[in-house]
Amino acid sequence: MSGSNELRKKVRFDIYEEGAVIEGLNKLRSEKLRKDECADFINELILKIIRTPPKKEKVRNREER
Repeated sequence: MSGSNELRKKVRFDIYEEGAVIEGLNKLRSEKLRKDECADFINELILKIIRTPPKKEKVRNREER
Protein backbone atom coordinates (compact mmCIF):
# COMPACT_ATOMS: atom_id res chain seq x y z
CA MET A 1 0.00 0.00 0.00
CA SER A 2 2.21 2.86 -1.14
CA GLY A 3 0.16 5.68 -2.57
CA SER A 4 0.56 9.41 -2.41
CA ASN A 5 -2.34 9.64 0.05
CA GLU A 6 -0.81 7.16 2.48
CA LEU A 7 -0.46 8.53 6.00
CA ARG A 8 2.74 7.59 7.79
CA LYS A 9 3.75 8.37 11.33
CA LYS A 10 6.92 7.72 13.29
CA VAL A 11 6.63 7.00 16.97
CA ARG A 12 9.53 6.33 19.32
CA PHE A 13 9.08 3.83 22.13
CA ASP A 14 11.43 2.87 24.89
CA ILE A 15 11.66 -0.84 25.62
CA TYR A 16 8.90 -0.71 28.26
CA GLU A 17 6.50 1.22 26.04
CA GLU A 18 7.12 -1.17 23.17
CA GLY A 19 6.35 -4.10 25.45
CA ALA A 20 3.12 -2.46 26.62
CA VAL A 21 1.99 -1.81 23.03
CA ILE A 22 2.75 -5.38 21.98
CA GLU A 23 0.97 -6.75 25.06
CA GLY A 24 -2.11 -4.64 24.29
CA LEU A 25 -2.15 -5.72 20.66
CA ASN A 26 -1.75 -9.35 21.70
CA LYS A 27 -4.76 -9.06 24.03
CA LEU A 28 -6.79 -7.53 21.19
CA ARG A 29 -5.62 -10.32 18.88
CA SER A 30 -6.67 -12.97 21.41
CA GLU A 31 -10.07 -11.35 21.79
CA LYS A 32 -10.59 -11.30 18.02
CA LEU A 33 -9.59 -14.95 17.71
CA ARG A 34 -11.95 -15.94 20.55
CA LYS A 35 -14.79 -14.31 18.61
CA ASP A 36 -13.69 -16.11 15.41
CA GLU A 37 -12.84 -12.77 13.80
CA CYS A 38 -9.93 -12.03 11.51
CA ALA A 39 -6.80 -10.85 13.31
CA ASP A 40 -4.41 -10.74 10.34
CA PHE A 41 -3.95 -6.97 10.47
CA ILE A 42 -3.06 -7.19 14.17
CA ASN A 43 -0.55 -9.96 13.48
CA GLU A 44 1.08 -7.81 10.80
CA LEU A 45 1.22 -4.81 13.12
CA ILE A 46 2.80 -6.81 15.94
CA LEU A 47 5.42 -8.18 13.55
CA LYS A 48 6.10 -4.72 12.14
CA ILE A 49 6.80 -3.38 15.63
CA ILE A 50 8.98 -6.35 16.59
CA ARG A 51 10.99 -6.31 13.35
CA THR A 52 11.67 -2.56 13.33
CA PRO A 53 15.31 -2.14 14.33
CA PRO A 54 16.12 0.38 17.05
CA LYS A 55 17.48 3.71 15.87
CA LYS A 56 20.65 4.96 17.45
CA GLU A 57 20.29 8.37 18.99
CA LYS A 58 22.89 10.97 18.11
CA VAL A 59 24.42 12.43 21.23
CA ARG A 60 26.21 15.70 20.87
CA ASN A 61 28.90 16.67 23.26
CA ARG A 62 29.10 20.45 23.46
CA GLU A 63 32.45 20.35 25.24
CA GLU A 64 34.17 18.89 22.17
CA ARG A 65 33.43 22.00 20.08
